[in-house]
Amino acid sequence: MDIPFYEVFVDVPVSVAADRDVKGLYKRAMKGEIKDFTGISSPYEEPLNPEIHLNASSQSLDDEVKMILDKLEAEGLLTGVEQPPSGYPGVAVADGGNAVATFPTLFPDQPKASRPDNYDELPRVLLRDEDVHWLQVIGEGWAAPLRGFMREGVYLQSLHFSSVLYDSDNLTDNHLALHKPTNFSEYSSEFVSKGERVNMPVPIVLPINDAAKERIGKSKQVVLVSPSGEELALLNDPEVYDHRKEERITRTFGAMDNGHPYIAEILKSGEFLLGGEIELLSRIKYNDDLDQYRLTPTELRKRFDDMGADVVLAFQTRNPTHAGHAYLMNNAREQLIAQGYKNPVLWLSPLGGWTKEDDVPLDVRVRQHEAILRDGMLDKESTVLAIWPSPMIYAGPREVQWHAKSRKNAGASFFVVGRDPAGIKRSDGDKDDIYAGDHGRFVLHMAPGMEDFNILSFSKVYYDVQDHKMKPMDSSRKQDFLSISGSRMRKMAREGLQKCEGDKIPAGWEDKPTCVPQGFMVKSGWDIMIDYYQNIDSPRWIPFATQFSKPVVDTSRSFSSEGTFGRTDYKLHFKNDKGEKISPWHDIPLHPADSKDNSSYNFIVEIPKGIAHKMEVNKEDRYNPIMQDTTHNGTRGRDYLYGVPFFNYGLFPQTWEDPSVKDENGNGGDNDPLDVIEIGAKQLPMGSVNPVKILGSLELVDQGEVDHKIVVIALADEDADKINSVSDLQSVKPGVLDALVDWLKKYKIPEGKSENVFSQEKPTSAEAAVQIVAETHERWQKLKAGEISVKDEFWLS
Repeated sequence: MDIPFYEVFVDVPVSVAADRDVKGLYKRAMKGEIKDFTGISSPYEEPLNPEIHLNASSQSLDDEVKMILDKLEAEGLLTGVEQPPSGYPGVAVADGGNAVATFPTLFPDQPKASRPDNYDELPRVLLRDEDVHWLQVIGEGWAAPLRGFMREGVYLQSLHFSSVLYDSDNLTDNHLALHKPTNFSEYSSEFVSKGERVNMPVPIVLPINDAAKERIGKSKQVVLVSPSGEELALLNDPEVYDHRKEERITRTFGAMDNGHPYIAEILKSGEFLLGGEIELLSRIKYNDDLDQYRLTPTELRKRFDDMGADVVLAFQTRNPTHAGHAYLMNNAREQLIAQGYKNPVLWLSPLGGWTKEDDVPLDVRVRQHEAILRDGMLDKESTVLAIWPSPMIYAGPREVQWHAKSRKNAGASFFVVGRDPAGIKRSDGDKDDIYAGDHGRFVLHMAPGMEDFNILSFSKVYYDVQDHKMKPMDSSRKQDFLSISGSRMRKMAREGLQKCEGDKIPAGWEDKPTCVPQGFMVKSGWDIMIDYYQNIDSPRWIPFATQFSKPVVDTSRSFSSEGTFGRTDYKLHFKNDKGEKISPWHDIPLHPADSKDNSSYNFIVEIPKGIAHKMEVNKEDRYNPIMQDTTHNGTRGRDYLYGVPFFNYGLFPQTWEDPSVKDENGNGGDNDPLDVIEIGAKQLPMGSVNPVKILGSLELVDQGEVDHKIVVIALADEDADKINSVSDLQSVKPGVLDALVDWLKKYKIPEGKSENVFSQEKPTSAEAAVQIVAETHERWQKLKAGEISVKDEFWLS
C-alpha cells in the first residue's frame, strides 16, 4: 500500500515546552548553557502548509491523538482498503476493509476454467429465484464481509444481534472469521473484544430439503444450479443445520403471520439450511434487457469516482417514481449541497429481487425510471440508475437496516428514509400495519455497525394545487393539499386518465378523480403506468429478476420457436423434413422405424436433465408445441423446486391416459400422454426423439387420477446393455430408484402442496409397463379417430 506522507505541525510555545522538558534542556538553553538551540538561540521555521496543526497549549493529549486519527480516517487510511474512493468519506467503503478487497475477482468474465477435477461428480443443489438473488448479493459483495450463505454461528448472530462480530485485520487468527465452521463446544470470550460489530440484520440463508442433505453427505463442495439449469457457483465446505422456521420468522419479522408473503416462502422451503462460502462460476446475468443496470458495488464505486462525486445519496424504491418521490430526492440533494458538498450524486436504486405478487413488476418500474430521467423529473447528469439485486422480505425496521447497509457497501453514505420503510399490512384480521410507521427510521439511526452512516428522513408529502408540486403540507392552508395515495394512482392508471387541462384541479377531484394532476408524473412515465395497469394480467411483465437462458434443443431436428425460454410465451414447434409443422404427440410414431418386434420406443424429451422449467407438450395449442406449464393464472412459468432433476423427462407419442378408464380403486387416467423418465447418464436435448427400452413403471394417484411414470433408459446410453429391468437399475445405479421415488413423492411440497401418493412405491416389471403403454396407445388411436369424445379442446389433426 502506498502510504502518503503528512506534515504535522506540533505548535508548542517555548514556555509549554520548558514545562514539559523533564531533562531541563530548555532552561539550560535560555541560560545560554546550550548554543544554537532551536527555538531559543536558533530560529525555528514553522511549516507553511502542514496537513495537521496541533496546538499543544490549548489541546490535551487525547485531543491531539483524536485529531490525528480523524485526519487518517478522513483520508481513508484506516478503512483497510488499498485505495479508498476519491470522494471518501462521502463515497463510502464496504464493511470488512482489506478482507473484502478481492470481491471484484470473485467472478470472472468467462466461466471458471479451473474447476475441480471431480466437478461432474459433485452434488447439485437447486436454487429458487430468490436464492439466485441472494447468491448474487453475496458473490458481488453487497453483504460484505459475508462471503457465503450463513453458517449457523453467523446466522444466530444475525438473528439475535442484527449484526456479526468481525475481525477485518484478522488479529485473532481466524477466531472471528465468518467462514469458520460453527463449533458449539467453544465458548471462549478471549477474542470477542478484538472484533467489531458489522451490521447484518437479515438472515441470508439457503434452505434445502432432506434429499439435498443426503446428496451432499460428506462432500467438500456443492454446485449451485439455477431453475434454468445454469451452474452458477461452487459452495465450499458445506455446513448443514436445522431450519428452525418459527424461530427465524419470529425473530426476523417480530410476528407470526402465515399469510405474509415472505413468511409463506419460508414455510414452504426446506427443513435444513446450507451454509458455506461461495465462488461464482460466472457473472450472474438474467438476459432480460435490464442487465446494463446491474452494476456490482465495485463498479458503482468506480462510476461514482468517474463522476467526481464527493457524496452519494441512495434512494431505495420498489414503486414507479412520481412527483412525491422526486421531491424527496431533489430536496435531499439540496440539503447535501447546503452542508457543503460540491457534487452530490443520486443513486436511484430500484429493488430487483423477489417481490410479492401485487408489487409493480421490475421491468415496468425500470422503464418508468428511464422515462422520468429522460424527461427531466430528475437530473440525469447527477443520477445513477442501478438495480439493487436483493429480494424484498417485508420485515420493517429490521429490513430497512439491510437496505441501508448494502447500499453503504456500494458507496452510499446518505440514505433517504420515509414513513414505514419495508412495511406491510397483516394478512388476517383488520389488516393493520405490522410495524408502526415511525419505527423503521428510528431504529436505523442507531443500528449497530451503522454509526458512520447518515439518514435523511422525510414525512409524508402532498400535492399542492397552487403550484402543482409535491411537498410537506402547510397546515395554514390544508385545503390546498391533495393526498394522492398508491391506490388512487392505480385507479387513475386503470381508467387511462390524462393530465388535467389548464392550471386548475377540477372541483370534486378528491371524491372522484377525472384527470391526473399537473406535474404528478411525466407523460412518458404515465403512459407506461396506463399500459401496465390496463394489462395487469398479461404474461409479458417481468415481476422480478428471472434468468432467461437459451434452451438446450436438439440441433439434429428441425424446429421453429417463438417467445423467450423461461416465459409463458415460449413455444417450440416440431417440423418435418419438408419444413412443415408437425405434432410431437400425434405425428411422431410410438416405435422407431427400425425397432425389432416393437421392443424399443420413441421417447420425446420435454425437460432435459438438470433443467427445472416444467416444459410439456401443449395438448390444446395448434400442432402441440412444447410450452412451459404456468402458475399465477397463467402469467408466470412453473418450475420444479424440489431439486435439480437428475433425469430426462418427457412423453411417449401416440399415447393417452383416458380418464374414463378406471382402475380397481375407481381412479381414471390423468388425460395426458404417458409421462416418461429416462435415467441415463447424459442430458438429452429438448425436442429430441430417442430410442429407449422400458424398465418398469411407477404409478402416482392425484385427486382420483392415475399418472403413470414409465422408467426407461436410452439405447445409446453407456449402461444400456447392462440395464434391462428395475432390479438391474438398482444394481448398476444404486440409489437412483430411491431418489426417483422420493422426488416424485415430494416435488410439489415447495409449491405449498401435499405429498404425492403412490398406488404402490415398488415399480412394476418391464412387462407390466409395456402393457400400460400398449393400452394407452390403443386409447390414443380411438381418441384420434373420434371414437372417444372429450370435453377438452385437444388439437388432434
